Amino acid sequence: MPYKHTLTFGIIIGTRNYFNSALAEDVRATLLKTLTDKGYQYVVLDPAETPTGSIETREDAKKCAALFRAHKDQIDGIIVSLPNFGFEIGIINAISLSELNVPVLVQACDDENDKVTLDKRRDAFCGKLSVCNNLYQYNIPFTDTTFHTYSIHSDTLKQDLDYFAAVCRVVNGLRKARIGAIGARPAGFQTCRASEKILQATGITVVPVDLSEILGAAGKLDKTSPRLKERLDAIRAYAKVPAAYADKLALQAAFGLAVDDWVAENEIDATAVQCWDSLEKNYGCAACVSMSMMGEQLKPSACEVDIAGAVSMYTLMLASGTPPALLDWNNNFAEDRNKCVCTHCGNFPKSFVQNELELGTLGVLGSVLGSTNTFGAVKGKVTQGPFTFFRISTDDNFGLIKSYLGEGRFTNDPYGMDGCIAVTEVDNLQKLLKYMCKNGFEHHVAMTRGSVSAIIEEAVSSYLGWEMYVHH
Repeated sequence: MPYKHTLTFGIIIGTRNYFNSALAEDVRATLLKTLTDKGYQYVVLDPAETPTGSIETREDAKKCAALFRAHKDQIDGIIVSLPNFGFEIGIINAISLSELNVPVLVQACDDENDKVTLDKRRDAFCGKLSVCNNLYQYNIPFTDTTFHTYSIHSDTLKQDLDYFAAVCRVVNGLRKARIGAIGARPAGFQTCRASEKILQATGITVVPVDLSEILGAAGKLDKTSPRLKERLDAIRAYAKVPAAYADKLALQAAFGLAVDDWVAENEIDATAVQCWDSLEKNYGCAACVSMSMMGEQLKPSACEVDIAGAVSMYTLMLASGTPPALLDWNNNFAEDRNKCVCTHCGNFPKSFVQNELELGTLGVLGSVLGSTNTFGAVKGKVTQGPFTFFRISTDDNFGLIKSYLGEGRFTNDPYGMDGCIAVTEVDNLQKLLKYMCKNGFEHHVAMTRGSVSAIIEEAVSSYLGWEMYVHH
């Protein structure tokens, strides 16, 4: 299921009174229509408030700032459009006085070289440099467009609006993210340690809950309730269930409902679950299919209480609008050093796999704890296509969040391993692996289908200030 969220933009049309006002009127009308056609909402000065509804003076800027402040809870980003040179002081005052801490897009219009008389020229090419210079002076981060200037009537505007919307989703989503830590981190996975305080500096809150509370809630569910029946039917529709384990499905369904209730009650955006191995020992099933189904509903869920992994997954989801997965960089592919096998026990969302799913038992844990207590793992082979990978890590030695980012391709190469399997190909993979080893990154990585690395790079580098290695 694609991510649905209607974004609202604050609009600033920047002009100067000695340029043709008809140019500003056309840009305003075209920009607002394009936003409406694409399903975005906007907040903009009424044309009666200032000449053409544009920003020409400090007084205009104060009116715009007051309007933005009145809608601060709705505005996800600010779009500055320059039909001509623009009054950079008015624009910068409108943004700074609004006190909105949201991404800013700066767009400027092309001159037509056969229309550069005094009544037709724009000079927005030059004016954009002045606006950006002021933003830099005021320490206001901003996003640039594909080209320095272009026609407001071009398809490039539509593409830039969608790109900027995705950047806004990532930045604003992470600044108020709530990550559920369900259970204690398994002692054997010290690599999954993360600093809640460092995450909180960005606005990411970790909300813990003891696993016993979830299992207690699952145990209290009425076994004859319609909710439980609906969840059982949903699991059967989601993945093939072997007849031999049908009786274990009720445990899995109850666990999933208990987690869903806690997630809803605490307004959780993504979870990190103690799936190894307390759940199997003390409850009698694996968490995988419940985690997979949460991911399919755009509530990403990471294994082994990997909080930073859950944040990485949530970032990719905000950027792509599609379900991400958490994988291990797991096995070499001897025939090609740019390929490797990425896998996990079985928590990949169905639309990430893009293939049929079957439920079974955990491979490694099943050999130790027995198949009876480890049922619920999703098994599926990921089909070919482009993907984006991303990983953050909290570095306590330096008190910061660091990350790496890149793109690759899933292949259809066969591989004889059980569980969720993805054969990946990444250019210069050995260079990436050396970087990960030297800089202390975890073996878990988040991936999502599609190419969204540019969105995440812009969100992180311009607005979040995390350290980032972009792999090429």
